[in-house]
Amino acid sequence: MWKFIHKFGSPPHFYRLSVVLTPWFGWAAAILITAGTLGGLYLAPPDYQQGEGFRIIYVHVPSASMSMFVYVNMALAAAVGLIWRIKLAHAVAAAAAPIGASFTFLALATGSIWAKPMWGTWWVWDARLTSELVLLFLYFGYMALRAAIDDENRADRASALLAIIGLINIPIIKYSVEWWNTLHQPATISKMGKPAMDGDMLTWLLLNIAGFMCFFIAVLLISARAEVIRRARDQKWLKQALGVT
Repeated sequence: MWKFIHKFGSPPHFYRLSVVLTPWFGWAAAILITAGTLGGLYLAPPDYQQGEGFRIIYVHVPSASMSMFVYVNMALAAAVGLIWRIKLAHAVAAAAAPIGASFTFLALATGSIWAKPMWGTWWVWDARLTSELVLLFLYFGYMALRAAIDDENRADRASALLAIIGLINIPIIKYSVEWWNTLHQPATISKMGKPAMDGDMLTWLLLNIAGFMCFFIAVLLISARAEVIRRARDQKWLKQALGVT
């Protein structure tokens, strides 16, 4: 059992596994996102209040959800690397940061586009929007801190601490619409009981969320594999895997 678990901290095992899994998640992402987006744009009925303008939800909600999901996973990987000194965990955390920042930027951008016709302005210092912006700065701070420290071990430890501390922002984003009086609408999917969204709309949204998840995993596998190659560029196993003599 322990040998099986230990294999997941092995860069050679991760490298081989990522090569196999990447196409599967990539194709799943392409199929799910295509189906969810086309269904959301053409098959879902218009919203009774927002009309056709609500359809941006099929990009905004998945990207906003992934912005938090990626950060939690980045921080957990960083914590594993910090506590158990597993280099692969630090590599995964480093690879996740730019992906999470991209999702966060997309969530903010689509949210602003949605807000203009609905609220009459591109941006307000709403609790949800502000805390999501803080999340983007946390991603940037994590990446900047890593880049600013030449020693890789010190960079791993320092950035891991920042990532773990930044976790406090995740529940703030999640529950900001419940803790404060905000313009942002409350949860429509994760609320207790029946989701406050018609099933004909919800199905396509769930497909897109699943597609974004698969896309994240596929890109993470590629990015983490590149990070492993960079860190292990002088090791024998990598030269054998790449066919380099």
